[in-house]
Amino acid sequence: MCAQVTMAAADLCPLTTHVLNTGDGIPAAKLDLSLHRLDPRMMVWSMLSVGTTNADGRCPALISREHFLPGMYKLRFETGSYWENRGETSFYPYVEVVFRISEAEQKFHLPLLMSRFSYSTYRGS
Repeated sequence: MCAQVTMAAADLCPLTTHVLNTGDGIPAAKLDLSLHRLDPRMMVWSMLSVGTTNADGRCPALISREHFLPGMYKLRFETGSYWENRGETSFYPYVEVVFRISEAEQKFHLPLLMSRFSYSTYRGS
C-alpha cells in the first residue's frame, strides 16, 4: 500500500512513518507493518491498515484523515521478517509502538530507528 502513494496523497495523511536500519546506515525498505486502533470498551485491537515501506523506508499513507479519530493506536513493525529477508537474525521478532492521539487534526510522524539488537522511536514532525 505505501509504496504506490504519491507525495500529494502523503501530504494529506495525518500519520506517517519512516524506518531506518541504523546498523547498516540505510532506509529499511520492504519492511511490513500494520496500524491498529484500540476499542476502549472491549479493550481489543482492530487492524486498520497494512503496508510495506518503500525504497526510502517510508510508509506515508497509513490512514485517511476521516478515519483518524482520537484514541489509542499502535504501529506494529515486522522487524524479524525484515532481518530474515536480509539473511540476518534479530533479537526482536517485531516492534509495537503504542501511542495516544488526542488532537486528530494534527499531523503525526512516527519514525523507527532500528538495528538487529536495538530500536528507538519518537514523535517527529
